[in-house]
Amino acid sequence: MASEIISTARDTSPKPEYLALMAKRRKALQDELAAIMPRNAKFVWEIGSGHGHFLTAYAEAHKDQLCVGVDIIIERVRRGDKKRDRAELKNLHFVRAEARLFLDVLPDDARFASIYVLFPDPWPKKRHHKNRIMQADFLHRVAMRAEIGAPLYFRTDYAPYFSEVEEMLRNHPDWQLRKDNTLPFELATVFQIKAPSYQSLVAVRRQVAR
Repeated sequence: MASEIISTARDTSPKPEYLALMAKRRKALQDELAAIMPRNAKFVWEIGSGHGHFLTAYAEAHKDQLCVGVDIIIERVRRGDKKRDRAELKNLHFVRAEARLFLDVLPDDARFASIYVLFPDPWPKKRHHKNRIMQADFLHRVAMRAEIGAPLYFRTDYAPYFSEVEEMLRNHPDWQLRKDNTLPFELATVFQIKAPSYQSLVAVRRQVAR
């Protein structure tokens, strides 16, 4: 009698419950962004806004600019909202969102005027490097929604991460490193105060090739 072949392969496809949850989150985020974004919005985006110290100060100093910060931890977003409300800033919004999902549902006519990535999680262990936000494909997606010449500001206290990002941007088709790495606005965040040292770089969105 022929032996019975039993498949031990696991079904790795997403569960219906998970797909439904993600669809609900996407729709909620899409509705939230539609409510805060005017048509043809050009805005300052901070990825990983933490408790909102930097972006609140920036928005208060630049009340003519729309500012949006994203973070995945709800308590951080709530603290940012409290700072915004105390300062009565109508040009500032904090959103709970993963950066890639934010890009997925961003209104088609919205564009980044500038992008700040300050002290992101460096994920120092090699097996965790895939979790770093500064990846070539992510930078391409950001570039597709950025105005030509829009600056990307990056700062970290983890030297290996800085070197990796610097090399990545040096060879990236969508971004050009700028010689002057000065940030146009400074506020010492909690991470910056604790860091014994840190490095910054600035890249600008390249002109689209014709």
